Amino acid sequence: VQLVESGGGLVQAGGSLTLSCAASGFTRDDYAIGWFRQAPGKEREGIACLTSDDNPNYADSVKGRFSISSDSGKNLVYLRMSSLKPEDTGVYYCAAGLLPSLMYPDVYDYWGQGTQVTVSS
Repeated sequence: VQLVESGGGLVQAGGSLTLSCAASGFTRDDYAIGWFRQAPGKEREGIACLTSDDNPNYADSVKGRFSISSDSGKNLVYLRMSSLKPEDTGVYYCAAGLLPSLMYPDVYDYWGQGTQVTVSS
């Protein structure tokens, strides 16, 4: 099983960025995909998740600004981020699990290595 994030970088406040999560080694039809982020000194925060049948859920902090989706093959999951704020800065991780959750990272079985997003003011 492998999850590989890409697309992080440095962006100015108000800008946009799209992250990708390439999933392999498991059946995406059985697994939800979650995006989490972790800022320095803070706990990992769930921000968006996609159920196994591609229904999205969002944390209040990103609702209306971020969008999660997958490609037609369901093995690429995107996190499109717009109207970025400095407080969106952190390492962004994608994760796969049998149950979708924004509150409980422990339900996810597999994690990527993370990609850094830095939003400058």
